[in-house]
Amino acid sequence: MSEYQTGSNIIEYLLTLLDISDKVDANPNFLAAIDTLRTTPTGKVLPDMPDEYNLHTPNGIIRFMDQMPGGFFIYHADHEEHIIYVNQALLRIFRCDTIEEFQELTGNSFKGMVHPDDLNAVEESIKKQIKQSKYDLDYVEYRIVCKDGKTRWIEDYGHFVHSDSIGDIFYVFISDATEKRQQMLKEQHSLIQSVNAENEMKIQSLIESYDAERQSIYQEHLRRLEVIEGLSVNYESILYINLETDEILPYRLNERTERLFQSASQLRRFSWFAADYVQTWVHPQDRKLVAKATAPEYIRERLSESKTYYLNYRVVSDEEIQFLQLRVVNVGNGDDISQIVIGYRRVDDEIQYEMKRQKVLEEALNQAKMANKTKDTFLSNMSHDMRTPLNAIFGYTALAGNHLDDASLVESYLEKINVAGRQLLDMIEQILEISWMETRESQLTETECNLAELIQDVIMTILPQAEDKSIAIVTDTKGLRHCDIYCDQVKLSQIFLNLVNNAIKYTENAGRIDIIANEKERLPNGYITYQFMVKDTGIGIGKEFLKRIFEPFQRERNTTFSGVYGTGLGLTIVKNIVDMMKGTITADSTPGQGSTFTITLSLRTQSNPSVAAESADSVRTLPENRKILLVDDNEINLEIETELLKELGFRVETASDGNIAVEKVRTSAPGEYAFVLMDIQMPVMDGRKAAEAIRRLEDPALAGIPIIALSANAFESDRRLSTESGMNAHLTKPLDIPILLETIARIVPDDR
Repeated sequence: MSEYQTGSNIIEYLLTLLDISDKVDANPNFLAAIDTLRTTPTGKVLPDMPDEYNLHTPNGIIRFMDQMPGGFFIYHADHEEHIIYVNQALLRIFRCDTIEEFQELTGNSFKGMVHPDDLNAVEESIKKQIKQSKYDLDYVEYRIVCKDGKTRWIEDYGHFVHSDSIGDIFYVFISDATEKRQQMLKEQHSLIQSVNAENEMKIQSLIESYDAERQSIYQEHLRRLEVIEGLSVNYESILYINLETDEILPYRLNERTERLFQSASQLRRFSWFAADYVQTWVHPQDRKLVAKATAPEYIRERLSESKTYYLNYRVVSDEEIQFLQLRVVNVGNGDDISQIVIGYRRVDDEIQYEMKRQKVLEEALNQAKMANKTKDTFLSNMSHDMRTPLNAIFGYTALAGNHLDDASLVESYLEKINVAGRQLLDMIEQILEISWMETRESQLTETECNLAELIQDVIMTILPQAEDKSIAIVTDTKGLRHCDIYCDQVKLSQIFLNLVNNAIKYTENAGRIDIIANEKERLPNGYITYQFMVKDTGIGIGKEFLKRIFEPFQRERNTTFSGVYGTGLGLTIVKNIVDMMKGTITADSTPGQGSTFTITLSLRTQSNPSVAAESADSVRTLPENRKILLVDDNEINLEIETELLKELGFRVETASDGNIAVEKVRTSAPGEYAFVLMDIQMPVMDGRKAAEAIRRLEDPALAGIPIIALSANAFESDRRLSTESGMNAHLTKPLDIPILLETIARIVPDDR
């Protein structure tokens, strides 16, 4: 209740004069002590007070209060509500002769004065009235029980104040309203009795209607007050200002504004308040801004355009910078802008959120700029790196055409064309691979696998590149005790291929690459943590670039400076695959000495390892002149693929769309075609629909013919759709003969 402070007043003066501040809490019988002041020091009753009697004495003020016709008392505004002072009229109302009788009857508290049945309603009514208006007297009616046991009605006019010497108190004027209430009831009864039954009903209806209307108006008034209070709850200070009179009246104060007002109802000059507030609290860099926003001319100008405006600024409190918002609202009527309300509220959270959001946007913009710069660099490098092998392909093709009579020279040119083509294919595949991963098309497919054999296959695949540079590749798999596992063989092979290929690229001639595999920890549910290391004696990686080694399109040196072709995506692909397999990869390097990449993966072991599959070389033992059906709508592809397959010993029959292929299979004899090599994207009927149509043929021997998809689409979803349409395998273009042979050995029956 301390927000209802007042300045000096008669009650404060009365309490000080009676010296209550030092004694009331220490002496419960203080009321009895005050009673002695009603007599002279000799014990005689004081004579009637003369005109010149000095009221600025305890005896004088008590005599004055006792001469009041109505009751008067003061009590503490706390939970106990102990009574501080009562006058003689109050004792008479309670039919008490002495202070001691009154204390015994009431327990010396306001609670003890009120009839128990009325107490809760009385205190609640007082609280509501104080909340609604801190300046008016609160009014309540209630019953009391006198010393003689009779119940009487009381009218109570009270007010809450704060005394610096006593604290929070109520001073109250009361009068006996029993006769008044009885007279009112008597008149009411007489009025009712004086009219007939019909008029009585009408009057009662009018009374009820009036009471209902009054209650409705009262409730609406309360609701409006509650709405206003609710809307302003976030404002720590609210001030009413009259620009015409240059006056400011506080409605709500906080630590920054209450120091400028002695009380919540004290008027000040607005011009003085605005200048003092700016100079005392506002951050030096914002003072001109706030001073301008609170100048009367500026206020009138802004409020002529809008009903309200606001300004965000900073204040300094206890050496801490806080963010506040000043809002100015026009509350006057008409075109004359003179009555306004100013509210101050903290907006630290909002400003900090906006600052964080701005920082996030700036970081996102910087990242986007950096990404664009990286991609621009990548495209520039790719333009160079892709045109280089293309230039070799076109150049050596032209040279070969000019030297057709020199077989050895043409063979050399063709070999160089093949190398350049594979460089170009490698770059394209890496770009596609990272694109698939970014679209989250890539998925893991676990199959049975032998780690030692997988590593050996990788070495055999990449060994020719190492031999060209006289690089030794050394494997150490002695640490593997459980080689038979379940994993995605393609992706695990891709990890090793990319790492070893990267090592070969950046290792000079006669260097060395070590591949080390170990088991680190056996986990529950049949899993083992494996650690794989790929070490090289290459040129190494700088410390700064090592931090970005796994980011896409990153290369420490482009092709021009390093002489090494590449996209800068190989390690990014490795990192993405390792993340998919829920593993980790780290890189350690010393420029001029080499690099080490360490991969840790948890893989599920096989409980009953199966016997290794037959080698793909067995396909070459198929009888010669075995016929196959090649389906492709592109004439160039048909020509190239036909020649390659014929060199493998197959007789090739072609079809230009899926519809023709289905008809050829339907009209063929069982076993006439060893398998179908089917393109996916074709006119009339695509490859998948053709495969579905073949699987629906009535003859089981024809419907079960092996079908291999051959497509430029290599997404995981493309492979899945091919399988769902009934195809046995999915290969990607350009045709890779070793992979084709392995696939044929796996899915085509051996009729030997």
